[in-house]
Amino acid sequence: MNRRHFTKICTSLIVSATTTDLIAGNEKQNYQRSLLQSGKSAPLTADSLVVGEPYIFFYPFLTTPCLLINLGNRVSSDSDNPTKNEPQWRGGVGEKNSIVAYSAICSHKMSHPAKEISFINYRHDPVSFYSQTERKTVEKSGLISCCSERSVYDPAQGARVLGGPAPHPLAAIELEYDETTKQLYATGSYGADMYDRFFDKFGFRASMEHKISDPKTLSKPRVSVQKLSDYSRQTIKC
Repeated sequence: MNRRHFTKICTSLIVSATTTDLIAGNEKQNYQRSLLQSGKSAPLTADSLVVGEPYIFFYPFLTTPCLLINLGNRVSSDSDNPTKNEPQWRGGVGEKNSIVAYSAICSHKMSHPAKEISFINYRHDPVSFYSQTERKTVEKSGLISCCSERSVYDPAQGARVLGGPAPHPLAAIELEYDETTKQLYATGSYGADMYDRFFDKFGFRASMEHKISDPKTLSKPRVSVQKLSDYSRQTIKC
């Protein structure tokens, strides 16, 4: 292989990796506008979310789980930095712009919360992991950790991958906040679309678990929210 051809291949790989990163953060898919509610009937208010407590809801399909988290501090999007291209994802919502939601399907092998067990979880307490950027084992709090293959995501930075084999960030769920009622709505998702892969691998089991015939059934205008610890009988920490 000559030097020119080798350089061309390396350049292509860099462009490909950059494109993947942009796709993970910027592409939006609109879905049903769904009101988040507590239990089966009462609307959920933003100020009812306990800081650091991971909640689960299913969106944009009845079988695809999402994490809802009040991080306690403002979560900004890249649009707050004028030196970067403005992304579509707008960051956190609520009075403190601290509430975020992400798909709970890990981008590596699609590990996700199930009723029996969940290997993916938000950790308000410190998590020990090997940092890709720092090239050493570090401890940080306020992260989403998948113990299946030790992938770690930062929900304060658009679920950016900090460690592990995950190829791209978790898909971000767009939230809409009503300042008058303090209610929350899910309206779409940003990032890499893992749903078809999820259906291919886990669709049958998800249909059985949620007692529906088609795992690709879209979420309703109202979706229930509950604590992840109430949904999964066991949540793994690593």
